[in-house]
Amino acid sequence: MLIFSLACNNSNNNTAAENQKLDSSASAESKIVNDSITLPMPDTTKSVSKRSTVIGWKENKMPMAPQGFQVSKFAENLQHPRWIYIAGNGDVFVSQADKDKSPNNILLFRDANNDGVPESQTVFLKNMNMPFGMLILGNKFYVANTDALLVYDYTPGAASITSAGKKIASYPGGPRHWTRNIIASKNGDKIYIGVGSSSNIGENGMDKEVNRACIIEVNRDGSGEKIYASGLRNPVGMDWAPGTNQLWTAVNERDELGDDVPPDYLTAVKEGGFYGWPYAYFGQHEDPRLKGQKPDLVQKTIKPDVILGPHTASLGLTFYTQNNFPEHYRGGAFIGQHGSWNRSKFSGYKVVFVPFSGGKPSGKPEDFLTGFIANEEKSEVYGRPVGVAVLNDGSLLVADDGGRIIWRVHYTGK
Repeated sequence: MLIFSLACNNSNNNTAAENQKLDSSASAESKIVNDSITLPMPDTTKSVSKRSTVIGWKENKMPMAPQGFQVSKFAENLQHPRWIYIAGNGDVFVSQADKDKSPNNILLFRDANNDGVPESQTVFLKNMNMPFGMLILGNKFYVANTDALLVYDYTPGAASITSAGKKIASYPGGPRHWTRNIIASKNGDKIYIGVGSSSNIGENGMDKEVNRACIIEVNRDGSGEKIYASGLRNPVGMDWAPGTNQLWTAVNERDELGDDVPPDYLTAVKEGGFYGWPYAYFGQHEDPRLKGQKPDLVQKTIKPDVILGPHTASLGLTFYTQNNFPEHYRGGAFIGQHGSWNRSKFSGYKVVFVPFSGGKPSGKPEDFLTGFIANEEKSEVYGRPVGVAVLNDGSLLVADDGGRIIWRVHYTGK
């Protein structure tokens, strides 16, 4: 059976009673996948639309992390900070984008003295088209716009890029899932692009879903395009498990099957693998709205590895490869959950951690950064976490696009 996972955090200017309220209202079902797990039946509960209103962070409020961790502001007063990329020299790149009134730029932050507060903030790239994923390979800077992969000449340490980029690959842009993340292969020869679906379950026709709900592989110059894995409704976060050659992704599943079905998930990505969308979910659970349409695809659907809870909008993903955090966190995965809209009780709106051992999940997801929900009854939240990245000093950065802040989580042991 599924079990509930509750937060275990210290308070930052929140009362214990308030913490308990926030944690219980934000908790969602989560468990390591195993053969005995049983999902609720679809439509067990009514499909509910409950959208959050972001009210921003009050002066004395901030997210809560476990005992021994300190939370601070790395940057604030931003405009839809979505994704974070850390260069080898410590430069921090943040893409700012949204489906409405998008800033369409990439910011560069530099913290030369490593005190957790950047001395400079500049516009590194501008006039983009809903930029999201970023990548540096040698003297090239790659950006995934919503509809194209661009590459720019790049000099490490440059404060900005003003030259025109070159479009090396095209793929479908919006609507619906517009974010496009990118990651390089371990040897740097390939680039993987996560492209989400344009619909919930293909209701606009599967001809509109060509090269969508998949991870696309291309060479560094954009050639050699192929579908690396498919049936992934919205694969956003991608990272390599430390010490392995295994790619992992965090996936947003479909809506309107009730409060608790289906779960979002974290999974290892198999080349050529099919993960069910839109015909099946969480392995060979056939979507009743598409019953009998593609039994062959239902049968070949791969069961994902880790349940992250229903409707959590699990977007951010990074493995922890530094040494600042305690041993428990080393090699594990941090996942930014943007938060639900299709659930009667909020799920997500937090950062969770999945422990790994030997490159494989070794425990259930744990709440790591919580307190984003301000008032469940009023559907108010302080912010919405998205991208996560690990700084060279071992601290964790969290992009809060609703709160317009980049949070820094550092371990002090106090």
